[in-house]
Amino acid sequence: MNWDRNIVIKSKKELELMREAGRLNALALATVREMIRPGITTAELDAAAEEVIRKHGAVPVFKGYPGPYPYPATLCISINEELVHGIPGKRKLKVGDIVSVDCGSQLDGFIGDSAFTIGVGEISPLAQRLLQVTEQSLYEGIKMMRAGNYTGDVSAAIQKYVESQGFCVTREYTGHGVGRKMHEGPQVPNYGTPGRGVLLRPGITIALEPMVLVGTALTRVLSDQWTVVSEDGSLTAHSEHSVAVTEGEPLILTAA
Repeated sequence: MNWDRNIVIKSKKELELMREAGRLNALALATVREMIRPGITTAELDAAAEEVIRKHGAVPVFKGYPGPYPYPATLCISINEELVHGIPGKRKLKVGDIVSVDCGSQLDGFIGDSAFTIGVGEISPLAQRLLQVTEQSLYEGIKMMRAGNYTGDVSAAIQKYVESQGFCVTREYTGHGVGRKMHEGPQVPNYGTPGRGVLLRPGITIALEPMVLVGTALTRVLSDQWTVVSEDGSLTAHSEHSVAVTEGEPLILTAA
């Protein structure tokens, strides 16, 4: 990933701009969510998200993002054992799949970054529980996004909840600061120690993104050099919001 490690404190006006970018990102994801059904291709979902983003005068920030080669799509769509960075294409969704959709939009110079995981038709009880735990772990982390806490408090809350439910968090991919750039400081793993890390101050904005695995926490990258899968082939899920630290309650910037 192309990291800028600097932590950028956002002004009230900048948070308002980030909130607008976040709303647009939520709209793109809502459009995709409504389209998910058996038989649709991941390329069709990707095209629909890009149409929404560009229609509103924004830019899909994943497209062309630096990596082993420029990322070729608007969305990351990861299915079943694919944890993150799955590349959309001709693959058709089928009943029983679980699908993670990650999107980033840049509007008026600021970025909204969020993701969800959803089942296609009827899914297994294990997959359903994985989706519920992954989403709830995100909100456990958000609860800790308060001035005076540390990034380690956020990370530990995610880890504690996920592991209490018998699942694993990845050790290799993390949440991150977000703002004018996709990846700013601080880096926020999905595991950690309370009271450690960066002190949270009003104006810090972080994309929290629990990535949860049923089996091992270990992963590997496929031959396309982007798609990350669980090493043991077990199911995975991903949930994400961009969140601001304020003087009071955490502000979810990418809520609809």
